[in-house]
Amino acid sequence: MYVHRMVAEVPHTKPYRRNHLQSVEHMLRLINAILTFAPEFGENAVITPLCAIFDWAMGTPAGFAAFRDPRINAMLQKILTAWCEFLDSADSLYVLNDSPSGWKCATAQRAIGIEQFEHDPQDEHWGFRSWNDFFTRRFKDGARPLASPDDDNVIVNACESTPYRLATGVKRQDCFWIKSQPYSLQDMLANDDSIDQFVGGTVYQAYLSAMNYHRWHSPVAGTIVRAFLQQGTYFSEVVSEDWDAVPPPVSQSYLAHVAVRAIILIDADNPVIGLVAFVAVGMDEVSSCMFSEHVKPGYHVAKGEELGYFQFGGSTHCLVFRPGAIADFTLAAVPRLHDPNAPLVLVRSKLATANTTA
Repeated sequence: MYVHRMVAEVPHTKPYRRNHLQSVEHMLRLINAILTFAPEFGENAVITPLCAIFDWAMGTPAGFAAFRDPRINAMLQKILTAWCEFLDSADSLYVLNDSPSGWKCATAQRAIGIEQFEHDPQDEHWGFRSWNDFFTRRFKDGARPLASPDDDNVIVNACESTPYRLATGVKRQDCFWIKSQPYSLQDMLANDDSIDQFVGGTVYQAYLSAMNYHRWHSPVAGTIVRAFLQQGTYFSEVVSEDWDAVPPPVSQSYLAHVAVRAIILIDADNPVIGLVAFVAVGMDEVSSCMFSEHVKPGYHVAKGEELGYFQFGGSTHCLVFRPGAIADFTLAAVPRLHDPNAPLVLVRSKLATANTTA
């Protein structure tokens, strides 16, 4: 019923002159077609094919219910897994060409800054084995130096990202699904035993462009306490008061509570910082949150060391700190919402300073 109705319902404000889905069967045929489609380059964008199919349906009353339904999300997981198998194969390399929609064209090379990344300029596909291998490309040595490697009071940025929100005095539980999207620790951290330590603390959230580097790095030196994947939604959006959809880029705080996400708890060497939570949130197609092999309880991670990565698309992440742990954030980390020129905070650069007077 949900799926049939979301195809039939027309959103109030989305700028479509006609319904681009005629039926559930039509929707399924489109989904089937993209399972052998690798993302192409668009001017300053990456084409997200499943979002193109679901975008209209996500903004309907029935769509709000459908994309929260665990049965539908279980099937979406199977679809995304099948698509990921194609993106892991050599067949997906066809988009690494020099056509205007290929990733080797001059415009795409400038957009991603390929010269900063490990690749083989002489190879037809730059030495990458698949689309996913290309998407999770690594920086060359020295491209992102670690800020203050010997100073445990300096916390570094975990992802190459643009600041989205900075919240203090965060509550154990709150109504995260409303338009203002406050943080709710119990939901974000999936009822983890550590929640009490973070009540009243700080959440820093930032988003990753699909054009940027998609690996995660530890913000502090410390010992990994827990690392787990929390299953959740894939295409759900928060609803505003007038029952219009708030699109995924604006739904990021909400998605940090409901979307598929990887949660890593690190006990920092610096006792002032103490326990830190890193939350990698899979937005839409970005449902593959992959841990690095060494990320297991008891492992001592160095500041700036790799923790894992996203596969495909734009995404978002959160850092959660205990109350009193942070003295201040850098000016670059302060969110500048609705500013198209908001600065990108480089991974492993200085993000914040511990509260040495605590």
